Amino acid sequence: MSQPLTPPVPEGALLLTGATGFVGMEVLARFLERSDRHIVALVRAEDDEQAAARLRGTIESSCGHADAFDDRVTAVASDLTAPRLGLGERWAPLAERVGAIVHGAASVAFDVSLEESRLINVEGTRRMLEFARACPRLERFTYVSTAYVAGDRRGTVYEDDPGGGPFRNPYERSKHEAERLVAACRDELDVTIVRPSIVVGDHRTGWTAAFNVLYAPLRAFEAGIIPVVPARRRAPVDVVPVDYVADAVHALAEAPEAAGQTFHVVAGDRASSVGEIVRMAGERFSAPQPRIVPPAAYHAVIAKIVEKRAPSSARRLLASNEVYFPYFAMRVRYDDARARAILRPRGIEPAPLQTYFDRLMDYAQAARWGRRPVARMRVGQPA
Repeated sequence: MSQPLTPPVPEGALLLTGATGFVGMEVLARFLERSDRHIVALVRAEDDEQAAARLRGTIESSCGHADAFDDRVTAVASDLTAPRLGLGERWAPLAERVGAIVHGAASVAFDVSLEESRLINVEGTRRMLEFARACPRLERFTYVSTAYVAGDRRGTVYEDDPGGGPFRNPYERSKHEAERLVAACRDELDVTIVRPSIVVGDHRTGWTAAFNVLYAPLRAFEAGIIPVVPARRRAPVDVVPVDYVADAVHALAEAPEAAGQTFHVVAGDRASSVGEIVRMAGERFSAPQPRIVPPAAYHAVIAKIVEKRAPSSARRLLASNEVYFPYFAMRVRYDDARARAILRPRGIEPAPLQTYFDRLMDYAQAARWGRRPVARMRVGQPA
């Protein structure tokens, strides 16, 4: 690509990746509504016109009006898997104008190969860091990681823990590898790392653009056709609403005292247990709820019985949920003291899941668990 930057990007702009994704679109809205920064969004597209169209749709969904911030947003066609991010001759001029970077683009699929996960999560991050080093006026590089870089652990994971396996899936491993690349640049760049846990819908409206992890088994619970699930009743399920995550990413990227640190954006000691979630699901849905069986017993005995006797629909649902079940048998909690110390004085705290569970389910059922488009509900409108 050799097109000029149009319109021209003002000095000190914030460069954002992942702006059209579930969390990224909320982060974009926070910077547009709560700061006066000009935003440059790198968007995977054939050209800038296509990138701008995608971004306008995102802004209309998240902010209510597609043209509300036309003078403060520049969409740039890009490809994180390509040399120089696919920017070509625009690499250097753009680097000259960028004052901060929030890198949130990622592949979040659990069921792809490690090579596929690494292509975006590791190599894409490596290219973003190369770009950051080329920015002479860069103030901060904020990386949106995940709490699950800690891997399959027990006990308490603290925010300064570097993490490191064993990992439950390629997503966790690739995000850990990417985070290590970012952390290794702390002598060169002013870096902030933000680690969310399981992200669900907006706690005020229930809106979500991603029906995975927690939603997948709850959809099966609603159907009432899964007789048993491998889980631990007391296992904490660390869930945070997308509005809290976006508020936190914006605040931590801007807070001077967050420079050079890593933060857990999690429910922490307020996380609901598997048993509590099953109880809430039981109260919500009239269908029979599945029995909770320890994973070892399930895989040693019950899985074989289910395979022989369960209806084909139940077997298919169990198979499709297999990648999520490990998150319902965990024996770890994530300490978030450092994040709370910065976020709480700013009025940013995660709502307990039980206070908005029904709103999540209202939206999920209205959207048929992602199979039917439902217009985003604005705050203050009935869910």
